[in-house]
Amino acid sequence: MKITDKLIKGKANLEIYSETLIELGLSDKDVLAVTSDSRGSGKLVPFAEKLPEQIVEIGIAEQNLVGVAAGLASTGKKVFATSPGCFLATRSLEQIKNDVAYSNYPVTLVGISSGVSYGALGSTHHSIHDVAVLRAIHNLTIVVPADNFEAREAVKAAAAFDKPVYLKFGKKNMPHLHSGDEVFEIGKAFTIVDGSDVAFIACGETVAPAFEAAQKLHENGISVRVVSMHTLKPLDTDAILKAARECKAIVTVEEHSISGGLGEACASTILEAGLFLPFKRVGIPDEETVAGSQVEIFEHYGITGEGLCNTALKLLNLS
Repeated sequence: MKITDKLIKGKANLEIYSETLIELGLSDKDVLAVTSDSRGSGKLVPFAEKLPEQIVEIGIAEQNLVGVAAGLASTGKKVFATSPGCFLATRSLEQIKNDVAYSNYPVTLVGISSGVSYGALGSTHHSIHDVAVLRAIHNLTIVVPADNFEAREAVKAAAAFDKPVYLKFGKKNMPHLHSGDEVFEIGKAFTIVDGSDVAFIACGETVAPAFEAAQKLHENGISVRVVSMHTLKPLDTDAILKAARECKAIVTVEEHSISGGLGEACASTILEAGLFLPFKRVGIPDEETVAGSQVEIFEHYGITGEGLCNTALKLLNLS
């Protein structure tokens, strides 16, 4: 993508999830959606209307959701267990660990309305811990798509995968960051923009503001790399180390706590390789998060084009 390209807004990744799941379900009767009273919030009403025999409603019982999903997967079904990320990664953590990951059943766990999508409902509904918790569980792949292309390809890849996957989706309409001609591969990051002064390594809905920051910095003659690290586990360490060797500074950006997420994963990768350069994690600090819309929370924590631009300039000692 060219740094001068104007971002065109697409759909919410959740809508793409639903559309893609319908396509998969129509061609394969083994594709099932299991929900915890979340077909509405998960945009699965159209799926239920078109494929009523391929959706299972559990009700607000996340532990049962994961247990039932694991049982169905054990019979050869391709199960997408759908629930708000803030509850899926906490209330059903033991079931995710034992019934899905350790049992190696190919369940796709779909954390909807994740990050701070439920911003105004406060900290209880903020899903800023899921990556940190789930990264510590063996045999669980974690994917956080940045735009509609990545969302569509991630759902298709998860359906074809033979191991457990956690997909994380927000609610916001996302701009198109890809041409659609790229090849999506779990565990392989995309370089959205190439550059050598500062690298933004971001995931999910924070890749777009990183691109906006790159545009602002480009106007000031600063060469910027933007990496969409859509897979948090397994991590594309090659892309991280390449950025660390070729750029003067790195800023990681995530809609997640800075504890245990993308930033710490990148930092440990770089340090263990014996590399040293200016480095900054941008995300949610270790504090009770403010309540507000996602836009307001992003602005508060500097997860905006302007905020990230300022962070990069300080890191480069240019402000």
